[in-house]
Amino acid sequence: MENNEKHINILLFSGDYDKCLAALILVNGAREMGMTATVFCAFWGLFLLRDPEKISMEDKNLYEKMFSSITPSAAEKLPLSKMNLAGIGKSMLLNMMDENDTPHLQDFLNGARKKGVRFCACKLSLEIMGFKPEELLEGIEVMDVQSYLQDAVNANVQLFI
Repeated sequence: MENNEKHINILLFSGDYDKCLAALILVNGAREMGMTATVFCAFWGLFLLRDPEKISMEDKNLYEKMFSSITPSAAEKLPLSKMNLAGIGKSMLLNMMDENDTPHLQDFLNGARKKGVRFCACKLSLEIMGFKPEELLEGIEVMDVQSYLQDAVNANVQLFI
């Protein structure tokens, strides 16, 4: 990051569809303004970065296998934070988004990745939750907390979602 460049850093802790959507709208907008952007995904935020084609049960203990099998496998599988209503609320939201020609979460994720947003997975969160770096989308950086904090300290905008 150059000294004159503006930078946004988001710590994405949530695995809720609408909260991840807000984070991705912000980083896409930041990139369109010429800002650099980092999204550091920790704990539930890791669900955004999972690649359903790469999820594996190999080398996992019983708890890790159970956890992996009952958690969302991809961005579009995430529930809403409020009014999910066993998926009915999310279906309603997606229908309203479609009626307004609004892109879905996966579209915003793809756009952010194409625009060069830096997506990082928290190393400790991966270990605790039993996810392997190989199970994540291509090009995701695994980052420790010290590296995250260094990026956050240098950011002009820091958000926790």
